Amino acid sequence: MDDTTLIPIPLEFLIAPENLSGESGTNRAPAFITQQISATNDLQAIQCWLAEFERSPQTQRAYRKEAERLLLWSLIEKKKPFSSLTRDDLRDYQQFLLNPQPATHWCGQRKPRHHPAWRPFEGPLSEDSVAQAITIINALFSYLVEAGYLSGNPLGLMRRKIKQYSTMKTKVTERFLEQALWQTVVDYIENLPKITAREQKDYERIRYLFHLLYLLGPRVSEIAYATMPSIKQIRGKWWWEVIGKGQKAQLIPVNDSMLKALIRYRQFYGLPQFPQFDEENTLFMNLNGTKGVTANMIYRLVKTVFLNCAVLLEKSRPDFAMKLKQASTHWMRHTSITHQADVGIELRYIKKHARHESVETTMLYQHAEEDKWHDAMSKHEILEK
Repeated sequence: MDDTTLIPIPLEFLIAPENLSGESGTNRAPAFITQQISATNDLQAIQCWLAEFERSPQTQRAYRKEAERLLLWSLIEKKKPFSSLTRDDLRDYQQFLLNPQPATHWCGQRKPRHHPAWRPFEGPLSEDSVAQAITIINALFSYLVEAGYLSGNPLGLMRRKIKQYSTMKTKVTERFLEQALWQTVVDYIENLPKITAREQKDYERIRYLFHLLYLLGPRVSEIAYATMPSIKQIRGKWWWEVIGKGQKAQLIPVNDSMLKALIRYRQFYGLPQFPQFDEENTLFMNLNGTKGVTANMIYRLVKTVFLNCAVLLEKSRPDFAMKLKQASTHWMRHTSITHQADVGIELRYIKKHARHESVETTMLYQHAEEDKWHDAMSKHEILEK
């Protein structure tokens, strides 16, 4: 790639022209600041940041997408290094995200990353998606400033809190399965075919996986990396020791419903009833029970269940079907937390279970007052003869 033929290509194939590599970017930190990463150019610096999320593949892919888009835009549209971007440039980029032009250059149907027709966008982003993109980019800039690679964060002065809260509230209030829809999914799983040995394996794995996601409320990467010994008995009660954000270890209660599902799953695979302290099995195993699975595989399993269930609901409950088509593994975390609030579990316990840093985040999952408001407004109607 040279500066006369710049086209959008994935990061792993990108070789920026020397004058755009960022080795001499105007926002590079001065020489007297000790750099904490080995990067000498912008692409390497971004790759260092992405490497921090190797244990969270879903997060890493989402962050790579936003970093990739910004880097390509900087090189192609601004014709300047990523490390020379200013606050004014980032304001232009926000507008670009709402309408990436020229569309033929930037947008296209989803393709594998090695495909010649690959493009960074499928089309314009919504305002919420733009806000999410800016939040991720801000995290990237902040990291590179802390690492001594950049002198300053061009997004540092941006006012984001109100929009971030609004975006988070929208996600929480929309991206979960209501009790009736969740029960429909449970019924669908219970009615999966179980005639052949393969069908029985598929059923037992899916049943157990959805118990994990609903009763423990984990992030998908936390399930992928967990081992059986992370379920342990302490003072007569069972707990799951999860390694979460920031590599923090925390204990999550394993209730009777979850413990029964775990025992059933282990017995199906010929394992002792309870996890052994020295066993090497993962908490969720592959089909043959011989090794673990990736976060991406768990994501695909959950999506398949939701999509297949949606097909059966197309005629009887098109509203349910539409929602299931959008749902993903993280919706299960939102669903778990929301349903805990619905059944009256105290807010302080929900916060600890969800591992939220602030109680304000947990409060977003409380919908009881909204339901009462909606029911009350049923009295406000037009009487027709």
